[in-house]
Amino acid sequence: MADAQPPEQPPNTPALPARPARGARQVVGPFTLRHIVSLLGVLVVVGILLSLLTAPLGTSAPSALPQPGASFYLLGAPTSGLAVGQQAPPLSGIVDGKSISLTDLDGQPIDLGSLRGHPVWVNFFATWCGPCQEETPVLRQVYETHKAEGLSVVGVSVQETSADDVRAYAQTYQLPYTIGFDGTSAVFKAWQGFGLPTHYFLDADGIIRTKHYGPLSVLQAEQILAPLLSAGGSPAPAASAAP
Repeated sequence: MADAQPPEQPPNTPALPARPARGARQVVGPFTLRHIVSLLGVLVVVGILLSLLTAPLGTSAPSALPQPGASFYLLGAPTSGLAVGQQAPPLSGIVDGKSISLTDLDGQPIDLGSLRGHPVWVNFFATWCGPCQEETPVLRQVYETHKAEGLSVVGVSVQETSADDVRAYAQTYQLPYTIGFDGTSAVFKAWQGFGLPTHYFLDADGIIRTKHYGPLSVLQAEQILAPLLSAGGSPAPAASAAP
């Protein structure tokens, strides 16, 4: 018996379309799955390149606003603070329409003008502030190292119960530099403070050269002070009472 032959197609019958290759089938409109996968790959690569190009280089500058938490005790809404390059204002503020000057722990006004001719480190702190306690030995060590070169340090205690509390703190940690009592926070507000600790570094002319939020290490303080310290300068006077 002869082998069966497939039936012949009738004349003029259109050929069946070829089966599309896998991945070439239409998925959305004229686009295939392969098109869509390729497009997604391009978008991922572009996104990675954009993130690399827009990422900041290096670490934040010392004046960058810190995140509140273990390293910075936030007391109010963040502000830009006093500007680097401007003349430091007096250590005074306004309370109930009256001007109040910063006083030391014995009640004597502190005059920044008496420290002209020497670099000055103004440190806003509080005895109850953890980050401030952390950096207290740093201020003591750096001041002792550079006081013979003319460095003056003025600590400004903020929101304390009494000057006696701050005096006890200074005695406990043997702090040799000038400490002011800003019980009303008038000076802190006038200097646009919003958290503790806050640092301002002034040159010999009383111009703000660096500001820093949060505790400082010895290395950081040394790097900031290096260009401000005079070579072989005479010891700086203590912050004296205003005339």
